[in-house]
Amino acid sequence: MLGYKPLEGKVALVAGATRGAGRGIATELGAAGATVYVTGRSTRARQSEYQRTETIEDTADLVTEAGGTGIAVPTDHLEHEQVKTLVDRIRADHGRLDVLVNDIWGGELLFEWDKPVWDHDLDNGLRLLRLGIDTHLITAHYALPLLIESPGGLLVEMTDGTAEYNARTYRINPFYDLAKVAVNRMGWSHAQDLAKHDGTSISLTPGWLRSEMMLEHFGVREDNWRDALEKVPGFVISESPRFVGRAVAALAADPDKARFNGESLSSGGLAQVYEFDDVDGSRPDCWRFMDDGSPVADVASYR
Repeated sequence: MLGYKPLEGKVALVAGATRGAGRGIATELGAAGATVYVTGRSTRARQSEYQRTETIEDTADLVTEAGGTGIAVPTDHLEHEQVKTLVDRIRADHGRLDVLVNDIWGGELLFEWDKPVWDHDLDNGLRLLRLGIDTHLITAHYALPLLIESPGGLLVEMTDGTAEYNARTYRINPFYDLAKVAVNRMGWSHAQDLAKHDGTSISLTPGWLRSEMMLEHFGVREDNWRDALEKVPGFVISESPRFVGRAVAALAADPDKARFNGESLSSGGLAQVYEFDDVDGSRPDCWRFMDDGSPVADVASYR
């Protein structure tokens, strides 16, 4: 149906929507017609320790341009009162919350590659855990009571790697490894409670994400990202942030989404279920590629 927006009238909170997957998810929820609250610590008035140009106001504008309503609320998700105030505002404004996406992270500047726990900076490692785990629990504590007031609510716990992949793969160092495995388990844990309230909880991972930081690292933009393939051939299996956004939007609009309750899902896997493509018209499946251990030369069958 021309102009049909499956999430029109729905209210979503994307916690951690300044950039990357959070921004892509918020934008696609907006394209589906939702009102989307976007949070983070980087605003036009004040930068986080990342010292980057992306802001939550920019994300809110993208949501509105896509066809939804974007509302930016500066929030530090480690601060209980800030999160409570955020949820109180959503309740006062709309009286409902249909989708909660916990994409809070902020750990890229804190982890050290291939360092055992005794060599890794302890303060940085412990802060990484707080940013990657505590923030999710704090936000769930305050937001889920509103979400379960309406039937069919959806909680998406964003992580890096499927539960199956993370169970057999050591992820960078003990702090990072624990953070990403914990979020997979968190999606399953919340599922046990939400099922009693006609709600659904899953954990979700994008593939190799062409985030703003990743594109900058390789010296390319979204419109010429393939120029990086000469240096990094494996980047051919990468995906835009909008791809995982389309996964969340499709799941949120599915009246039968409870069949996935408690599962660990990926953007590429959900693309096979809901038959959506990335912005370039392809359908990358990074984790199937990783699981199969295929050479880069065979990547065409995974995209």
